[in-house]
Amino acid sequence: MASSSSCRALHCLLALFLLCSFAYGQLSPSFYAKTCPTLELIVRSTVTKAVLVERRMGASLLRLHFHDCFVQGCDGSILLDDKGSFVGEKTALPNMNSVRGFEVIDEIKKNVELVCPGVVSCADIIALAARDGTVMLGGPSWPVPLGQRDSTTASLNAANSDIPTPDYNLDQLIAAFNKHQLSPRDMTALSGAHTIGYSQCLNFRDHIYNGTNIDPVFATLRKRTCPAQAPNGDTNLAPFDVQTALVFDIAYYSNLVTKRGLLNSDQELFNGGSQDALVSQYATNPALFATDFVAAIIKMSNLSPPPGIPTEIRRNCRVVNS
Repeated sequence: MASSSSCRALHCLLALFLLCSFAYGQLSPSFYAKTCPTLELIVRSTVTKAVLVERRMGASLLRLHFHDCFVQGCDGSILLDDKGSFVGEKTALPNMNSVRGFEVIDEIKKNVELVCPGVVSCADIIALAARDGTVMLGGPSWPVPLGQRDSTTASLNAANSDIPTPDYNLDQLIAAFNKHQLSPRDMTALSGAHTIGYSQCLNFRDHIYNGTNIDPVFATLRKRTCPAQAPNGDTNLAPFDVQTALVFDIAYYSNLVTKRGLLNSDQELFNGGSQDALVSQYATNPALFATDFVAAIIKMSNLSPPPGIPTEIRRNCRVVNS
């Protein structure tokens, strides 16, 4: 999807990232070059197989990465199962019966462990899988900062409070991203991940029935599969991008300009506020969107667990090492 100019921009981003990697705890795309040189090939082949079976999985893996990094940094904590007295993040409201892709991560981890036992973190596997799933759906590639470690803890409370919800307004969105050192421009670019994938009726019901910043024809379309009365149809799915639901492109932004954002939090990016101009630019400039998205997701992928949180390289992504 990139022109020669956008390719040059991506190459500049790569050079800048390599120069700045020491500022981010020495994460590096080449972290496993000697200890697990076939890592990226293993991840890519496993993700390719999964996406060929179900294209939606590409979007699900990207979302899994976001939800991991927004709680305690990119630490694989979202993968931990509830077990005994241990409470993970899978039952948090933004994740429960919603976040997907755990089995794909399990399969990648199994394949990696056969070749490089005890070397690669589950957190890094999520990040690589998100990148490769995006590429499979036509999106840009990027150098993934590797070297993250897996937390031995999880935070249900943080998952409930730190992951933006569909009813957020623009100020709340900006504050939520700022908490993770992500700028409003980063936020608007990363929100473009909603150019792929689906959401459940319970997430957009209020927007389509009560929203004032939505195209009425689009609202009527979505009401066909999302009944007004909860919990009827709560889990019914609708595409974020009605034109190209599983193609990574700029249709998400052109939809916002015409008030066809599926979630209230989507449409807030184009609702008379500070991000309107940028949304309009992305809606007509795929190279700019790709460049900004890559810069923002690299920045997000550098979020590490706070000091003091114990970490390890998990043998099984679902449980801490015994």
